[in-house]
Formats: sequence, structure tokens, C-alpha cells
Amino acid sequence: MSAFGIGTTEFVIVGLLPTVAGDLGISIPSAGLLVSLYAIGVAIGAPVLTALTGKVPRKTLLISIMILFVIGNGLASIAPGFITLILARILTGFAHGVYFSIGSTIAASLVPEEKRATAISIMFAGLTLAIVTGVPLGTFIGQHFGWRATFIGVAILGIIGLLASMILVPAHLQNGKTASLQQQLKVLTNKRLIFAFLMTAMGYGGTFVVFTYLSPILQEITGLKESVVTLILLIYGIAIALGNLIGGRLANKNPLKALLWMFIAQGLVLFLFYFTVHSPVLSIITLFFLGALSFASVPGLQLLVVQIAEKELPGTQDVASGINIAAFNIGIAIGSYSGGLIVTSSLGIGSTPWIGALFLVITVMITLYSIRLGKKTAEIIGGKTINCLSV
Repeated sequence: MSAFGIGTTEFVIVGLLPTVAGDLGISIPSAGLLVSLYAIGVAIGAPVLTALTGKVPRKTLLISIMILFVIGNGLASIAPGFITLILARILTGFAHGVYFSIGSTIAASLVPEEKRATAISIMFAGLTLAIVTGVPLGTFIGQHFGWRATFIGVAILGIIGLLASMILVPAHLQNGKTASLQQQLKVLTNKRLIFAFLMTAMGYGGTFVVFTYLSPILQEITGLKESVVTLILLIYGIAIALGNLIGGRLANKNPLKALLWMFIAQGLVLFLFYFTVHSPVLSIITLFFLGALSFASVPGLQLLVVQIAEKELPGTQDVASGINIAAFNIGIAIGSYSGGLIVTSSLGIGSTPWIGALFLVITVMITLYSIRLGKKTAEIIGGKTINCLSV
């Protein structure tokens, strides 16, 4: 329930960019900052706040996170102007970052080793469910009753998640080893983790070059009505949910090898969207595959980071997971900001798909280099040496 509320508030703004921009009298690219600056809030909150709250009991921390989440969305609903709305979004991003960083390690610790990626994907299922139902519903509410009503609804979701945590989360969840700032620095100097974080940022960022401006793309280029965009967001969300669960299963045994093929497919679909965007039918089909691939890599990326941290720097799994959550959102910030630059340049909004595909080309190169790091890395991620050429 908490992941559902958090996922709704993160992505619903994508469908509301034209509405918010019109109401506040700002441009579409300026409204896009509500996506990128939220992501920066997550990027700050995930590693730093995770480290600072290492001694806080897990249940107490989860409850505190949801209180902060409710406050942030409540402030967004009454924000008198754009700056206040941005500050509220950053505050909500802090809660997002801590929640998913500790949630990933908790989920992975509760199941047998061979099912850890699946467990992480189930934890993220709340996020994907939000994209299936929360985002389209929130977009519909915002378009018909104003965007402030959407944030009120999300705050109510946060209250439900808060109550669910108070009633259902076990009180005896064990804390991981306390993560100091010094330990964070060790994580940031580990070569294998650095490349994993780069894979996360670039792979996820490529999708958000397009996804941030998906609503205006579908309205201005594909020629669809605003009401139809809500339906397409629903289809996109269903694809994300399926991709997340399938990706988790594929990454259980060998996450890095699975990630390589996922990134290759994602880049190809992004490039294909550049050509299919002019056709309503073909664009919907392309977006379905893009949605599935954009989230298929999430469980594998989280598992890869946790596995490397366990092997290389025992006791830093929470911090490594938190930094990877930050990397996801740094990717979102870079992708959405890059998309904004493309939209306002001579290339125009129609060029965002192939620019996003370039992000994935870089991601594939990073992944190939990670595979070539040698036998030691191969033992961490798959139990045997992987030859780059045979892959």
C-alpha cells in the first residue's frame, strides 16, 4: 500500500504536466522540473537518510516515512505557487528514497537466495500497480477536478499505507549494520558498484527522456485526445507490472546477463518509437513493450547491487541499495531534464525517442564492460565465468 501511494505521486505528474503548466502559467519544460527535482529529492534521501536512520527500528522508520509522505502531498495540494509545489515534491522525494532502499533489503532478506529478485519485484509490485491504476485514475481526477485534487487523493493513499504499516508490519524486523558516512564512501569507491549504479542511472534515464513528455507527445504528434492519453497510461502501466514480474524471474540466477539483453531490447524499442509515434495503433503497441522493458530491469539491478555489496563490503547492503535507488532517480532527473532541452531545441519533442535510445546504447556498453571485469565479478553475479563474446 505504501509503495502504491509513493508510485502514484511519483508518476502521476507526467499525465498532469499540461494541466499544471496551464494553471500555474508556466511552460511544459518548466513543469517537467516537477519530475526531475522530485527525483533529486529521492537521490538525496535514499543514501543519506538511509545512513542516518540505520539505528532506527525498521517499523518505526516505515511509519515515519509515511508520515513525511502524507505531509509532503498535503503541502503540494495547497501550494500557492510553483516554487512551493517544487519544495513539497522534494520533501515527498525524501520519503520515497528511504522507503525503497530499506524495502529492497528487507524483501531480499526474507526469502531463499534463489528467490531474492522475485521478492524485490513483488515489493516493487505496489509501485507498478500504481502505474496501472493510480496514475491513470490520478490523471483523470486532475484533468476533471484540478491537479490539487489528485494530491489530496494521494495523501489519502499515504494515510492508508501508514495505517497498514502500523497494523501489519512485524515489530521485530532486524536492523542492518549501521551505515556511517565513511561506509557510504567505501560503497562509492567500489568499482563494480559504481558501474552498477551507472547502469541503473543511464538505463532508467533513457526511458524518462520520453516518458516525462509522453502526454504532450501523444497529443501533439500522435494526435490523440487528452482523455485517450489516460487510457494509454493504463495500458503502459499494465505493461510495466508484467515486465517487473517477468524481469524479476529472469534475473534470479544471473542478473547481469539478463540485464544486458533487457537493455538491448529497451534501446531498440525506444528507437522504434521514433518511427511509430505518428500512428495511434503502432505507438500504443510500441509503448506496451517499452513499458514492460523499462521496469523489467529494476529487480535485477537492485539484486545485483545487493549481491555485490554482500560480497565486497559486508554490512553496507542498505547503503548500496539506497544509492542505487538514488541512481534510478538521478537517471530520471537527467532523462527528464534532457527531454526538456530537446523539447525546447530545434530538434523538437518528436526527437526524444531516439535521444532516449542513445542512453541505452551507453548502458549496454557499461553492462558489457561490467561483464568483462573478470571471474571475481562473475562469481558474485552468476556463479560462473561469463565470456563477453559468447554473451
